[in-house]
Amino acid sequence: MQQDSWGTSARCWNSTTGERSSEAERVCSGFGLHNNGASEAGARAARERSEQERSVRLMLQVRWLGRVRFREALDLQRRLWTHNSDDYLLLLEHDHVFTSGPSADEANLLVDPAAVGADCVRIDRGGDFTYHGPGQLVGYPILSLPGNRGGGLAETAAYVCDLEQVLIDALAGLGLTGCGRMRGYPGVWLDLDGTPRKVAAIGVRLSRGRTMHGFALNVDTDLAWFERIIPCGIRDFRPTSLRAEGCTTTMREVVDAVARRAAERWSPTGFERADVAWRHRPSDLSAFSRGLGPGQVEIPVPRSRARLTEAGVNGGLGLAERKPPWLRARMDPNEGYLRLRRVMRQHDLVTVCEEAGCPNIFECWGAGTATFMLNGERCTRACGFCLVDTRQPAPLDPDEPRRVAVAVAEMELDHAVVTAVARDDLPDGGAAAFAETIAAIRAQSPSTTVEVLVPDFGGDAEALQRVFDAGPDILNHNIETVARLQRAVRPSASYARSLALLARSASAGLVTKSGIIVGMGEDDAEVDVTLADLAAVGVSIVTIGQYLRPTSHHIPVARWVPPPSFNRWREVGTALGLAHVESSPLTRSSYNAAESASAVQLGARTRPVPA
Repeated sequence: MQQDSWGTSARCWNSTTGERSSEAERVCSGFGLHNNGASEAGARAARERSEQERSVRLMLQVRWLGRVRFREALDLQRRLWTHNSDDYLLLLEHDHVFTSGPSADEANLLVDPAAVGADCVRIDRGGDFTYHGPGQLVGYPILSLPGNRGGGLAETAAYVCDLEQVLIDALAGLGLTGCGRMRGYPGVWLDLDGTPRKVAAIGVRLSRGRTMHGFALNVDTDLAWFERIIPCGIRDFRPTSLRAEGCTTTMREVVDAVARRAAERWSPTGFERADVAWRHRPSDLSAFSRGLGPGQVEIPVPRSRARLTEAGVNGGLGLAERKPPWLRARMDPNEGYLRLRRVMRQHDLVTVCEEAGCPNIFECWGAGTATFMLNGERCTRACGFCLVDTRQPAPLDPDEPRRVAVAVAEMELDHAVVTAVARDDLPDGGAAAFAETIAAIRAQSPSTTVEVLVPDFGGDAEALQRVFDAGPDILNHNIETVARLQRAVRPSASYARSLALLARSASAGLVTKSGIIVGMGEDDAEVDVTLADLAAVGVSIVTIGQYLRPTSHHIPVARWVPPPSFNRWREVGTALGLAHVESSPLTRSSYNAAESASAVQLGARTRPVPA
């Protein structure tokens, strides 16, 4: 049984005295049940089961993800809801979007969303049209409620009551008093005895004891957007925001307050939190980040350095700092390396091994392994760790997929790895080249397994689906670093977008892989959290390696991570359920790729069928 609801709205908690009124009154007002002993007993029993089993719950995982597109957040929370059993609270802001439940009245949408620069999404939760946008804190609690397997009315009422109370208590702690519930209407309200105003909407889904969707709290929201809909189908009352009520608290303070109250309610043992960087100053541009190559200096203060400072990373190792012994790769132009290089030159192919200055090139090429790079050798992004050229990209070569396939056949590869530069200048972000190359390799070498290492395609789900439809054996997308350092390390990407991409890949049934670079300012515990997030969305293979600074224009090395840390992360990843963790100082995304594929028994799997 499944119950969708915008929540209930009878006053069942006095935020001043802490007294709870009749659960039966609450259930009746919100869900249309009769006020009888059975209703009251059911809600009370649901709450008692929750209280009794709360002590065995795992620690709540709180993530502040910054600005996230609605569809990406939806796919991410769906994956966490279906695949994972850990408790998560995703906190974020959205771009302008109108959302509605299946039974929403279309007459309550007063504008053409596209005409006002907004998206419109119908989703699987109760309720009518509502709005999400900048300045609004959106929270998605993804919880396994103890003792709750049915998701009936009483259980849903008890959960919604808790969720509303989290917000009421958080706002009271921030100095906004007088918050409460209003009979017959969902959400959190102000001035109940005067002119009621709605400051937070609540819409949840509860099925098999697992929750998704959540709340939208107006912090500093442009309230004019609510004039373009009939919010939640309510014509008699207007929405408000903390700013409109004279509360000048910051979004960060609100997030802190909500996270604390949520942990008190659902995770009394504490919570584990990871935030993306809170500040983003586009004025701190460096020559490198503007797309200039090494040695071309435009301004003296690198944007990446400024963002690192904002993320709490100061200083780093100098370029003259000697590498420790475990990071000194041996130059060995062996016969296999020279043979593979001849093949690459013969077919005029680009490899990420050369373009990114991989320290394992002699070892990998000597063993007949290389990573082909599509769509040219110039990237439209300027990640702070990457050596790939960032000048204006050249036009695409339509013959490139065929030449890659010929080289794979000549090398008699059992496992081929294909990646590409980011091409934000192309309508599909370069996805077509991946699909064409997979098809070409399959035509030339049917027994070769194909791994693709893809960019995020700017969040374009259709472009990503084109790669899925080509049926790669492994889909790899690197999350690169921990949440806190994302904006400093790769300012054109995002932690949430990468998690959403990986979630989409796993949900499509693909063997999914990702990679982390360490030594850029993170600590070991943050890497543990990132591994947990990757496991939670269904990643099977993870690579972890030490960052090596390519030039003085790139972010500095913060620390040399010792080999025992890499060994420990291998154990942590295995304990989290990851099928294979390739972790060592010199590990890169494609290092031992064939061995990783064997570790997940790729050959025994049914190959994805191209659409």
